Amino acid sequence: MSSPTISSGPRGTAAIYVGVPSKTPAPVAEDKYKYKYLIAIAVTLAAVLELIDTSIVNVAIPHMMGNLGATLDEISWVSTGYIIANVIVIPMSGWLSAYFGRKRYLTGSIMLFVLASFFCGAATSLGGLVFWRVVQGIGGGALLSTAQSTLFEAFPPQEVGIGQAMFGVGVMVGPTLGPTLGGWIVDNYNWPWIFYINVPLGIIAALMTMTYVHDAEHQERADKIDVLGFVLLALCVGSLQFMLEKGERYDWFDSRLVTTLAFTSALSFVLLIWRELTTDEPIINFRVLKSRQLAAGVSIAAVLGLALFGSIFVLPIFLQNLHGLTANQTGLVILPGAIASAITMAVVGKNANRLDARATVSIGALLFFASMWLLARMTLSSGPEQTFWPLILRGVGLGLIFVPLTSASMAELKVSELAQGTGMFNLTRQLGGSLGIAIMATLLTRFTTQKKAILTEHVTTMDPTSLGRLESLTRGLISRGIDPIMAKQQALMVLDRQIQAQASVLAFSRIYILSGVILLCALPLLFLFRTGRGRGSMGPAH
Repeated sequence: MSSPTISSGPRGTAAIYVGVPSKTPAPVAEDKYKYKYLIAIAVTLAAVLELIDTSIVNVAIPHMMGNLGATLDEISWVSTGYIIANVIVIPMSGWLSAYFGRKRYLTGSIMLFVLASFFCGAATSLGGLVFWRVVQGIGGGALLSTAQSTLFEAFPPQEVGIGQAMFGVGVMVGPTLGPTLGGWIVDNYNWPWIFYINVPLGIIAALMTMTYVHDAEHQERADKIDVLGFVLLALCVGSLQFMLEKGERYDWFDSRLVTTLAFTSALSFVLLIWRELTTDEPIINFRVLKSRQLAAGVSIAAVLGLALFGSIFVLPIFLQNLHGLTANQTGLVILPGAIASAITMAVVGKNANRLDARATVSIGALLFFASMWLLARMTLSSGPEQTFWPLILRGVGLGLIFVPLTSASMAELKVSELAQGTGMFNLTRQLGGSLGIAIMATLLTRFTTQKKAILTEHVTTMDPTSLGRLESLTRGLISRGIDPIMAKQQALMVLDRQIQAQASVLAFSRIYILSGVILLCALPLLFLFRTGRGRGSMGPAH
């Protein structure tokens, strides 16, 4: 007869079993983190596809205009419609994930994105293309926030930084790959293939999500749909995004349309906050902002988006307009910085539990400013190779910021609040980016005009240097067989273009410095953090 076996019973009580030991061991609970890397690959791939499609269409717009017979104003809706649909869905993604179940919602969103991508490529009219781009944006809205909140639960607490690093690499590399990949596809195939490429990759991501992603353990499903909240959200975010997209073209608040959009956005925002704070089942849970850590984090994310996307927007213009690079060449110039960012995130993610976000974000912001300072010193004679180290610095700086900031912002949230928290974090970063692009585009035009006016004051018939330059250009043109009178007129035009180019360089310089200063100005918000430790180092999920 065998001796009694004592084992732990329910809730720590002892249970005594007497008898012959079983040959088969007791079933062991399945390791819920077993497929963490497959989950990370699936959701990150989906997020990368969504981000690439935000920018990939820009390089194909001239081809679309020719094929579809559309004007520039009309074709711009291909981009605007997608982004507006995207930013409306992002803050709702937490509620939608709870309502449908995370696995079903994420898989369904990916498949909707894939279906819309196919019909975008097959579109034969502008209306059809814009419609399917809006549908694509609705599907893509889940692929950022829901993916990120999934990763917080897919990895054990001590490895949360690794999951966020994998996601962060996709977030940073995606916008960089968009124009490069789009340029290569358009040059070698045709514009529909910038959409068709999503189909096989999206199906792979959907199958992996369906297989390995599970519903959130602590998510509560809403019993009813907050229709009024949805309408107010669509009005608020949609009006704001449309205003930012079209403001420069319509001369901002000199336009009645832009003024109306601003008023609509502001009023609906106030009503949205009132509605969501007074209803029992809000579509956006603003109550999570009671966490001082999250409130400070999303504020920094908005400023980070403004500074980052503003600088990302102007650099390709600088390289293409002043240095004559193609979209593909520009992407290759920017790529080393994205790789530096990815490597930094991998290192930071692996050591996330030992790092203080307040320190890493501060160092990252200083490196970002140093990068902008170096870019501001570039001239017309500077080659693309001189952007290498500034972009490496920028990549390292962003790598030091993204993972610690995200993880620390979510540190105080309950597991059931993660989806809403990541939704707000991604929304503020996205809207900050849209605001940054709008502001930088406007300032670039105005700074260039101001600098050209200043330079023109010094280029007069009384200035010996200006006269010498004009005579030199005239003689050069005459030597090519051009009539002297025509040569002088063309020399004046060449001189005007040179002044314009110099004014542009000075304007770009101010934009770079401004981007760096804006991010530095957000650093005092770090004092609002109760701790700089990330979610993975705060103990078990609560």
